[in-house]
Parts: sequence; C-alpha cells; structure tokens
Amino acid sequence: MNAKILVVEDEMALQETLAYNLRNAGYEVQTAGDGLQGLLVARTWKPDLVLLDVMLPEMDGFEVCKALRAETEIPILMLTARSEEIDRVIGFEIGADDYIVKPFSMRELIARVRTRLKVFQRAQSPASEIKETSNASELVVGNLVIDQKRHEIRIDNMVIPLKPKEMELLTYLVENRGRALSREAILNQVWGWDYIGGSRTVDVHIRWLRSKIEVDPAKPTRLVTVPGVGYRFEE
Repeated sequence: MNAKILVVEDEMALQETLAYNLRNAGYEVQTAGDGLQGLLVARTWKPDLVLLDVMLPEMDGFEVCKALRAETEIPILMLTARSEEIDRVIGFEIGADDYIVKPFSMRELIARVRTRLKVFQRAQSPASEIKETSNASELVVGNLVIDQKRHEIRIDNMVIPLKPKEMELLTYLVENRGRALSREAILNQVWGWDYIGGSRTVDVHIRWLRSKIEVDPAKPTRLVTVPGVGYRFEE
C-alpha cells in the first residue's frame, strides 16, 4: 500500500504543485487549506506523514503540530518562508521531525519525505533481527532496561513511554555508554547523514529523555553533557 501524505498549505498554487509531485512519486495525497481543516483530515484519514505550513489561517502550523504530536508519532515536516533559528527550534520542541524553508526544490522535498518515512517505518517495525536467546533483545544498565523486542524501556520494572526517536537515541547512547559522543555523530547515527536539521535537534531530544529517565532532570547523572563535545551516557 502506498504511503498516505497530508499536505496542509493555504497557498493554493503550492498546495496543488505539492500534491501533483507527491502523487507522481507514488503517494496517496489529501490536502487542506487551513490548520483546523488539516487537523480534522489528519484525525479522520490517518496519514503516514504530514507536510504542514507554519503560516495558516484558523490554526497556525505550530498549533496543529502540537495537537497532532499529542495524538500520533507520524512524521511531521514543517514548511515555512521564515528561516529564523527560533522558528526551527520551536518546531522541533513541539515535535516536528523536519523543517523545510521556502523556496525549496521538489526533488529535495520528496527526498526528505522518503527519508522520514523510512526512519519512522524502521522504528515501528518489529526487531526481527534481534536474537531471542539469553535476553539478547535487552540492554540492561542498572535499573534501566531497554527492551528492543517490545520497543520499550523500563526503570525499576516500570514502563516509561518513549517516542520512537527518543528510543533510538537512548539505545545509541547506551550502546556507546562511557563514550563522549558529538552532536554531529549522534545526528548522523540517529537521524541519518542526509538529515538537514541542526544539532539543536539533539539538545531538544536529550532534554525530553532527561525528563523521563533522570531522577532530577536539572542535575542529570545518566545523560551527561560533555562541554564542547556533546553527550555521554554514564552507567
């Protein structure tokens, strides 16, 4: 089945161009011309990915992104004519997966769509290559257990809900525990070498993880900042 993509864009010429090119690339496409309509279509049609303009009537893209992220983990790519860093930071902090500044080429956009879908599908797929014997599907560090087969983590046997990207990031850090990892290395490994977003993405996700696995997120003892480098997971 072809992936379903929702385009939420109030500029009709661009909306039609996006829909046309995405359909030619093999995707099913639905469109919406304002934020409220986009949210309603997303809730009823259940797309696999959303292309979401920031400047929208009724509800702006940030509001729509925040509402969707509370309900689903599907990839959300923000489209905007604004290039200020603060806008990108806000987008990532409320759960956007990527941020594309207008004008952009259709080839670039479709490449990013494909990448986001692949990453999401990989995160959602069962860990079929993990061995079943001797708890080989588990990473255990003290009272923290990363169960890769069940795609969940537990602290003191209590399940801690994580988003797919948080799970992937934590797994990478734990697998390299004790090593200082640069933001660039983390981006390349977890988000992919072709990811366009900056290192601020790593900082945001680290903050989210700290709020879930640290006793005191303001004084982390597991997800430690390495000044001038990046982060290190401590046992």
